[in-house]
Amino acid sequence: MLERAKRWARTLKRDVVALWIAARDARTPWYAKLAAGTVAAYALSPIDLIPDFVPVLGYLDDLVIVPLGIALAIRLVPPELMAEYRAKAAEAANRPRSLVAAAMIAAIWVLSLTALWYWIQLQTG
Repeated sequence: MLERAKRWARTLKRDVVALWIAARDARTPWYAKLAAGTVAAYALSPIDLIPDFVPVLGYLDDLVIVPLGIALAIRLVPPELMAEYRAKAAEAANRPRSLVAAAMIAAIWVLSLTALWYWIQLQTG
């Protein structure tokens, strides 16, 4: 049962990325673009309709609203295009990740925050 839930979660994750690709493709009908973009943006957003700390209802959007939105958006995208977008999303998930690039980005953030802290210190004292 746990393996089935993991597989379902991976499928949802792939479909969210596929919908994001669909929302940016010119071949996707406008109404499907609207639904796909809205669902993908909401699913990828750190802001929820109902905050997760609200008992029971907090996870309602994650467990019910998002999957239903994904299902609706998938139905609006033509099947042949959706298959293509899913393949692209699966390919993107299998790309190697660069630890060097991640370290460089982290270093830029640390340097930026340090510079900001230093500037604030100069302004206040």
